[in-house]
Amino acid sequence: MSYSPSFSEKVLDEIKTAPQVSVIVPIYNEVESLEALVDLIAQTLIPTQRPYEVICVDDGSKDGSTALLKTLAQSRKDLSAVILRRNYGQTAAMAAGFHQAQGQFIISLDADLQNDPTDIPQLLAKLEEGYDLVSGWRKYRQDAALTRLLPSKIANWLIGKVTNVRIHDYGCSLKGYRAELLADMNLYGELHRFLPALAFIEGAKITEIPVKHHPRRYGSSKYGLGRTLRVLMDLLTIWFMQKFLTRPMHVFGSLGLTSMGLGVLIGAYLTFVKFAFNQDIGDRPLLILVVVLLLAGVQLFSFGLLGELLIRTYHESQGRPIYRVREVVSSIE
Repeated sequence: MSYSPSFSEKVLDEIKTAPQVSVIVPIYNEVESLEALVDLIAQTLIPTQRPYEVICVDDGSKDGSTALLKTLAQSRKDLSAVILRRNYGQTAAMAAGFHQAQGQFIISLDADLQNDPTDIPQLLAKLEEGYDLVSGWRKYRQDAALTRLLPSKIANWLIGKVTNVRIHDYGCSLKGYRAELLADMNLYGELHRFLPALAFIEGAKITEIPVKHHPRRYGSSKYGLGRTLRVLMDLLTIWFMQKFLTRPMHVFGSLGLTSMGLGVLIGAYLTFVKFAFNQDIGDRPLLILVVVLLLAGVQLFSFGLLGELLIRTYHESQGRPIYRVREVVSSIE
């Protein structure tokens, strides 16, 4: 991977106002690599003769990235800078970039030069084959084995098992999307790493390709083991959305009915013991269990009803259908 330090001064007049490709780069304290990255993206996309734009989202950087990004955006026609008010996290930064993107095809990648912009044409080629999402696979990942590679392998295996979307590298930021797919998805928490799973919920065609991965040149990684718990919570959210997004009553109602059923059975047993054998049941733990099961059952069933109402409000207020049509084929006489 090489770049020309002076290339940032050579902004082509041919960059059009309606780009076909939007490249989204979330940034947090990456001042050393920022200019080189923008140059590499330009060197990769200009020869393809595709109108493109680069949208860099500064997520509350404190190392001078914000000032440099503003300077670059004022001097280049292919670059837009989105400056967030504070550090919101990578998911929010990517969502801000997606919202600003105008291209038919959207590419996301990290700003640390570990993702290689020269892989972008491969992603675009796969998107043009008809895929909705193309995920990069860092087959030969250049990261620390114990702190990065091992947790990543475990996470990828677990996410694949839970979501049934089997790709090798959920954590790779280098991905390609069709714009209409992203228009159907809202991101929260740490959900950027679950974009393939969210896309699968929307019925997207997903594939992956091996991409290059370079050792980090500047700074240090912004990720650590501390976010593991947040990722697990988001994984549970994805699992629920995948299974019960449009039918929450199926999970809460089933749990509620099961709980109430157990409560009724145990209550019937205690009633039989009371009247058939005249035994005292007032101090039995089973009686407390009956009360807990019945109350929990009523609450769970009520949650299911409320969930059904919320889901209907969510879809109807936004005009969101509960299905996605890929294409309509008909014979015109």
